[in-house]
Amino acid sequence: MSGYPVLLEGEYIRALVVGGGAVAVRKTRALLAAHALVHVVATNASDAMRALAAQQGCTLDERAYRTADLDGATLAIVATNDRELNAAVAQDAHARRMLVNVADAPGDGTFVTLAAHRSGDVTIAVSAGGVPGVAVRLREAIAARFDARYAEAVYALGALRTRYLAAGDREGWERAQEALITEGFCARVESGLLVEDVAAWH
Repeated sequence: MSGYPVLLEGEYIRALVVGGGAVAVRKTRALLAAHALVHVVATNASDAMRALAAQQGCTLDERAYRTADLDGATLAIVATNDRELNAAVAQDAHARRMLVNVADAPGDGTFVTLAAHRSGDVTIAVSAGGVPGVAVRLREAIAARFDARYAEAVYALGALRTRYLAAGDREGWERAQEALITEGFCARVESGLLVEDVAAWH
């Protein structure tokens, strides 16, 4: 597996989604949740897709795809039930050296979307060799452990880091994180003691 995992900042994404069915809706919803700008092109948009198009940051053209739809896009997601169309959009995106995800043929694209668990500022994403059902089960197992306790701990640590760095005390932050983020970090988060530890550094 030669994949290179990254977390993109949604506000800098201008996405083209080709398709109007359930898969396209799911991917569009995820992009909007990340605050991306989304342009959807679909010959047969579902009611759910039309509802998404009513949200800020999303536009919908109910017509056939055109190559020019890729103009200005950061990435493209192809999710129609027309295999030839999906391949054609992917080819156009490849020609422009754009990031492209092809829902029904991941190997035709340049990236895949991962099964992600989010709790506050904690994001954990899973890939499972092209078997999405396995990725979902792994995500569920991860979510069961890395819950709101971790979100609270990370928030507290982030606030502590911000306070030290705003005061120009990088050495103080280095000492704090060395003391707080130890091999026993997870155990202390899960016992609730980590937040108390952080408070002692204020």
